[in-house]
Amino acid sequence: MGATEPFRGGPGAAGVVASTPGGLLEVLNVAAVLLNAEGRIDLWSPQAEILFGYSAEEALGQDAGRLLIDEEHLDTVLALFAQVMRDGKSWAGVVPVRHKDGSSRMVEFRNMRLQDDQRDFWALGLATDQATLRQVERNLALSAQLVSQSPIGLGMLDTDLRYISVNPAEERMNGVPAAEHIGRHIHEVLPFVDQSFEGVMREVLASGTPVVDQYIVGRTAADPDNDHAWSISFYRLESPNGKVLGVATSSVDVTDRHRVVEEQRRTALTLQRSLLPHPPPQRPGLEVACRYRPAQATIEIGGDWFDVIPLSGDKTALVVGDVMGSGVTAAATMGQLRTATRTLADLDMPPDQVLHHLDHITDDIDTLATCVYTVFDPRTARCHISLAGHLPPVLLRPDGTRELLDLPTGAPLGGCGIPFDSTSIGFGPGDQLILYTDGLVETRDEPIDARLDALLDVLDDPGRPLDATCDLLLHSLRAEGDLDDVALLIARAG
Repeated sequence: MGATEPFRGGPGAAGVVASTPGGLLEVLNVAAVLLNAEGRIDLWSPQAEILFGYSAEEALGQDAGRLLIDEEHLDTVLALFAQVMRDGKSWAGVVPVRHKDGSSRMVEFRNMRLQDDQRDFWALGLATDQATLRQVERNLALSAQLVSQSPIGLGMLDTDLRYISVNPAEERMNGVPAAEHIGRHIHEVLPFVDQSFEGVMREVLASGTPVVDQYIVGRTAADPDNDHAWSISFYRLESPNGKVLGVATSSVDVTDRHRVVEEQRRTALTLQRSLLPHPPPQRPGLEVACRYRPAQATIEIGGDWFDVIPLSGDKTALVVGDVMGSGVTAAATMGQLRTATRTLADLDMPPDQVLHHLDHITDDIDTLATCVYTVFDPRTARCHISLAGHLPPVLLRPDGTRELLDLPTGAPLGGCGIPFDSTSIGFGPGDQLILYTDGLVETRDEPIDARLDALLDVLDDPGRPLDATCDLLLHSLRAEGDLDDVALLIARAG
């Protein structure tokens, strides 16, 4: 970031700042030369020494024409000098100048007549190297054309995050004339934009780290009756000397892609929900509530599922599983496993045997899945539980005590051939069993133990209705934009 230092003058000097080297004037290296009425050099700037090669000691008092101009151009230059001094009109143009090293270079000059308090006339010449000036002009022209002709919406906001410029593409996207952007905050031009976007821009302004591909959906004055989608990126804009000028934005309209993706997502979710029981059947001696939530930050569905399966003798199988991966393939695999699980459940086998057979089935499917399979028997008030690489269920007692069940984890389903174990626990009236997939608790930035503790903390009221507990868990543990889907099942003995 370029440093600036306030001018320490009087009140009238407010807002005057000193800039660091490297700005436009520094790039152009503008030289200043002051001539008296006879054409002799009276003042010689440091930039003049750089441009022409002569030190101030060598140049001061010299006839400027004879010092800097070749003989063949001298008469023309002297005539121009005389005209400026006579008429007082400025002259600008290109003059071939002789450098101290003997080389000749083309220099852009602007000459003007000055008058001092003694009514004497002087000539001020401002000069810069023509090649450098032309390069700056080309760069500016190229930048202007790129901005104006770009199909990507481009905007620039100052350090107060008010618009100072937008290109025609941004103007069309927003449906607001460029002049009506200027001086306004982004939410004043685009009311649908979440206020958090301004926070993102402030972070970019402070850190200099770009933020790429922020996805937003909303409506603008350009098409107020229909939603559009944009991919927006933010980056800090700096001058050549490092001075922070503001934040630049680039916006790409991705509405067509958004609509296709949303349609695909609706189709996939319809497929997945058609494979899940809804609502789950109420079973003897058992109250059940379930939830499925798709990932919010991806267009693909996952392979999470739950099931409540009636068994003989008023027993009930409770199942939660998670097929690795995402997309239609994972959902289809989930459907196969759910069907296979229901078929095996009808054989009234112990949970470990059900998982054993599912393991053989997945050998042909070429995938991995985790699963928890529980059988509740209201006559004995017991649950028989087996895990296949799945996170442990939570047992919540009527007195409020809760624990993660310490069960053999087992291996994921996938043809591994590793034996599974069943564990029997007492499950009396008021007891609750919470089964869930990893999307409920796993995050990228917190250890799983801390997240499991957070799960236990939420389960603070055994008397809360099960549907309310499901909603509370999802609200408390799921963050906006989570990348994994969730299956959740809570059962309470009656």
